[in-house]
This record gives sequence, C-alpha cells and structure tokens, in this order.
Amino acid sequence: MSDETEQRPAGIMYECISCGQLLTADQLAMTPEIKCPFCGYRVLRKARPPIVKRVKAR
Repeated sequence: MSDETEQRPAGIMYECISCGQLLTADQLAMTPEIKCPFCGYRVLRKARPPIVKRVKAR
C-alpha cells in the first residue's frame, strides 16, 4: 500500500472552512455542538478522498 493511505485515518473526514483542519467524525462527536475544536467555526464540509473514480461510458 502507499504511504498516502496509511497517513489518513479510516472513516469520514470533515474539513473546517475557516482554518482548514481535518477532523474525524469521532472528534466531532466529543463536543455537544458541531463546530471546529481548533477555531470554533461552525461550518464544516466533508473532505473527499484523493481517489478519482472513473466510469466507462457506453
């Protein structure tokens, strides 16, 4: 396996829009509110994996 897959933990990752920190769903579950534990910003987005899915056209 490549080093890239070993660095990223398994599961859903979220990214803070303000500071850019990556968070796991477990880190978000620790707080009663949905917000970044680093900067307190309340807007997060789901980080996409670096793998590109290719679908063969007919």
